[in-house]
Amino acid sequence: MTEPGHALPGDVPVRGKGELLDLLLQDVRHAVPELNGVMIASLDGLPVAHDFAETDADRVAAMAATALGLGTRISQRISLGDFQEAVVRGDSGYLVAYSAGRQAVLVMCGPSDANLALMRIEARAVSVKINQLLT
Repeated sequence: MTEPGHALPGDVPVRGKGELLDLLLQDVRHAVPELNGVMIASLDGLPVAHDFAETDADRVAAMAATALGLGTRISQRISLGDFQEAVVRGDSGYLVAYSAGRQAVLVMCGPSDANLALMRIEARAVSVKINQLLT
């Protein structure tokens, strides 16, 4: 078994989960460049990978996990089906928390003119990849 950072035959580097998660976040930022921040957080409310300021990362992760938990309970309680997203909208922008499988929540923060439809499209695709990496 090859360890992260070592090469396989043909000089193909092996990447660890953390590096792959960081690459997924870069892909999201490239697809939706107006975003102010992107994060993968654990359901416990801990940051896993992010590009938020370190001073904000712990708080954002905790709030996103709480939003996911509350959204899931509301969805179940009033028979809305499986939880997909929680949207918080303020005068200056959005914070959207998306379910990313059984172990993570994907967070996107953007300005008030952010393209929510594009954010949703990207979130669906990357959430599947996050779930695959973490399970």
